[in-house]
Amino acid sequence: QLQLVESGGGLVQPGGSLRLSCAAPGFTLDDYAIGWFRQAPGKEREGVSCVSSSDENTVYADSVKGRFTISRDVAKNKVYLQMNNLKPEDTAVYYCAAALGYCVGFGIWGQGTQVTVSS
Repeated sequence: QLQLVESGGGLVQPGGSLRLSCAAPGFTLDDYAIGWFRQAPGKEREGVSCVSSSDENTVYADSVKGRFTISRDVAKNKVYLQMNNLKPEDTAVYYCAAALGYCVGFGIWGQGTQVTVSS
């Protein structure tokens, strides 16, 4: 079964930065759009960002625009989410997911990585 693996989460102070990684052991991400989602305790999962398979399109939630950047490293077969100026409300479990082509119909998921923003 295809699965993604997230890493890079942790505890950071407000205003700090983290870079999350999404890896795909056993398959190539080139043909997939990759999305980042997050779920905070007691809240529904929300979309954070997505990059299409061709890297032509990137989208961001309004709450993270200007602070988060999604990028793809084809050579390393990874997708990253650079998170700057983190706020306590960014605290959540972050998941990456894959969909063929465009940012809809995500069928392959990772198990998540915890991000905690606290002083």
